Amino acid sequence: MSEIDDQKNEKTATVALGTGGPEVGVQGLGCMGMSWAYGPTADEAEARATLERALELGVTLFDTADVYGFGKNEELLSPFVRAHRDQVVLATKFSIQREPDDPFGGQRIRNDRPYIRQAIENSLRRLGVDHVDLYYMHRRNPEVPLEESVGAMAELVAEGKVKHLGLSEVTANELRAAHAVHPIAAVQSEWSLFSRDVEEGAGGGVVAAARELGVALVPYSPLGRGFLTGSFVHADQELTDDDFRRQQPRFTGDNAAANAALLEPVRKIAETRGVTLAQIALAWVQQRAQVHGLAVVPIPGTRSRVRIEQNTAATRIELSADELAALEPIAGQVAGARYADMTHTSAGRA
Repeated sequence: MSEIDDQKNEKTATVALGTGGPEVGVQGLGCMGMSWAYGPTADEAEARATLERALELGVTLFDTADVYGFGKNEELLSPFVRAHRDQVVLATKFSIQREPDDPFGGQRIRNDRPYIRQAIENSLRRLGVDHVDLYYMHRRNPEVPLEESVGAMAELVAEGKVKHLGLSEVTANELRAAHAVHPIAAVQSEWSLFSRDVEEGAGGGVVAAARELGVALVPYSPLGRGFLTGSFVHADQELTDDDFRRQQPRFTGDNAAANAALLEPVRKIAETRGVTLAQIALAWVQQRAQVHGLAVVPIPGTRSRVRIEQNTAATRIELSADELAALEPIAGQVAGARYADMTHTSAGRA
């Protein structure tokens, strides 16, 4: 039996989402895959049951975006959010525009004031609520001054349509500049055993800037889009045509095989403890809070009740110094970039 099997019904601990931000469970739920990007999403009944089970387990931060399924993910969450409005901390995002006939192709990034105002109205309508708890700028368009974008977001706070502001994939200096316009509660960036860009770079890194400003880090893809769970190796051979992981350099060709080999220390630790690879990968991300001295609320995605129980149980695993040392070199050995085009990421502008 796993060392945490008998804890699967325990609620997660809580933490403040940044200085002055809402209290949330230390692990959130990324909802994108329930509607979009990771292959077939037909089982809406299980997705809805997963949302309910997550809340029972103390998950209170639920993350979506207007681009996920072109609004369908927000619509999927609507009945759940409205039924539990006082318990749920609802996060959604704006700025990425894609074409329905090319959902994983070219994208346009909009950060201008008129678009932001239009985007929040559309999200509120789809979600069926009168406000969003955390509103993120999903991607940064450097051609639009941060003062304009964050200023427009701040207007939404003043109007009661948004409670707190967030940014995604920004650099340390962009975070500081935005925070000077209006307090930022959270920064969402990719952070996992395979992706540690946020710990380094100009301005001392996003993590250092967030700690300095009292901003929470919300790691997305803490399981490396499922790769860290060992559920697939060669995306282009094992995943369906409608799965966007087939287009990511780390999961195809020679990179995939090389990266799969890097999971060996994760597998050894998991086997010794009697837990899953995913739980070790998540425990590592959760422990970044202690390592770096700031609030860290990862949002692993799942559409399965069994997986949500396993994921939340990982919040109660504490890795030893020796285990952390064994995992430390992994990110530096990963082959391939996070995206084929890194232009709209913090690393692409660092």
